[in-house]
Parts: sequence; structure tokens; C-alpha cells
Amino acid sequence: MRDHTRAEQAVGFLLGLIDEGTAGRIRTRTGLPGPEHPAAVRRRLDRAWAWANALPSSVVLWVLEEDDPDLNAVVWRFVGTDAALRRAVARGVPFGPGRTEPLPVHPSLRDEEPEVPESYVRHGLVGALREVTSLQQARAAGSMVLTRTDWAAVAEAHGERPLPGYARWALSVRPDCPPALRERFGSHRKFTHRVRLAGVLDGPAEYATAHGPAVHALQVLSMGHVLFPTRIKEAEQALRPLVQDQLGDREDAWAVLAQLVETFHGNAEELVLTASAVA
Repeated sequence: MRDHTRAEQAVGFLLGLIDEGTAGRIRTRTGLPGPEHPAAVRRRLDRAWAWANALPSSVVLWVLEEDDPDLNAVVWRFVGTDAALRRAVARGVPFGPGRTEPLPVHPSLRDEEPEVPESYVRHGLVGALREVTSLQQARAAGSMVLTRTDWAAVAEAHGERPLPGYARWALSVRPDCPPALRERFGSHRKFTHRVRLAGVLDGPAEYATAHGPAVHALQVLSMGHVLFPTRIKEAEQALRPLVQDQLGDREDAWAVLAQLVETFHGNAEELVLTASAVA
């Protein structure tokens, strides 16, 4: 059993969007490998650090929403210097809808919480956010906004008197910032551009159709049933009609796609349309 290449993983995800019989024939006649073994997917998770830097922050949030301590240990590699998410993971903060009880913390992450900011100790949650005069201070103070109760307190405080710009910036680029609160923080073009640069997406459908390069997004999605099984269907539903309509049972189109995918710079939607047109 060998691990699939990046291109094979990407094409394999798209092949999973058509019926199994047709996908089997396509694989046989184009030389593409069969479905990836779950054990190989698990091995890829262990090497996830290799592409972690290119992972949008919202994808990390979808993994956290599974509230799985083992997955959280994988996510730990993704969050890098993000003190807020690292603190949340180290404290066992739940992210899944409706969950309130703390999660068990993976043994490897115990005692790994970042240092609590001095401003929080002196001024409390809202007070520390109101005191910030730089982005660095805002990120430190904002790292204590962890639970739904914390976010509600921030929203209430902002409603009473707008928070400083740096505080709003630091909180808005967090993937776990409630969308309604993010909208209240700002709607200027520069503001929304910062949010986009931070990797905050509307959902898996946007990631599947509009995020490039296609080979990287599809590679991540090919692990979706392991990384974020609750959200992967949104990505599949977004791409399935296009794949079935443009590629379907066309062996030539699938062969072209397999040749293009590794070096194609556009998103998955553009990749499928290009392969169909070339074929």
C-alpha cells in the first residue's frame, strides 16, 4: 500500500463525486489509482505540518469544531503563534455548535497554554481590549477571548462604546469571531481585505470552488472525512454538479485533468472547466 501523490489525492477527491461504477472505469482506463486507504490518510495527518502554513484559518476552525482531542493535537501544528487558538486548545474550549462542556486535553498539550497577558490581569477582558494602542497589544489582549460568553461580553462592550481599531482588527481576523460581530466591527474595503488575507472563509463551499491553487485545496478536502467530517459535505455539494456535468464519464476529460492538476494555478472550478474544454 503506497501513499498517493498530491495530484492523485486531488483527482481522487473529485472522482469521489461521481458514481462508484463510473469512477472505477475511469481509474482503470486512465491508470489513476483506486480510493486512498484510510491508513494512508492518517499518515498524511501525521505529516500535516508540511502544508500547514498554506492552510486558511477557517479550515483550522472546521477541524476544531469536531471537538476531538486527537484532532486538536494535529491542529496544534497549524495554529503556530496564534496565542488565542493555542490557549483555547490547551484549555479544552469546545468549538462545536451547542457544546458547552470542556473537552479532554490531549496529553501532549497539557501545560502548553501561552502566558496570560499582564493587561488582562490588571484590567480584565474588556478593559484590556480598551487599553490597546498597537496591534501587538490587541493580539495579546484578544487571546483571552475564548468562549461564547467571552464573545458575548465583547459584543456588548462594543455596542456600548466601540472598541479601539486595533482591537477590532485583531478579533475580526480570528476564524472563530462570530460573523455578525465581525460585520459590526467594520465593513470598509481595507478591513474586509485583511479578513480575507487572514484566511477567513464563508464556508467549505467557498474553499472548494474559489480557493487556489486547486491541487492544494483538493488535497486538503481529500482528508476532509477525517479532519472535518461534519463540514466536508458542503464542499462536496458545491463541486458535485460541476464535476458530473463537465467531466462525468468522459475518460479524456479526466485524463486531461490529471495532467493539469499539479501545475494549475486557478481554483478547482476553473480546473474542471479547463479540463473539460481542452478535452
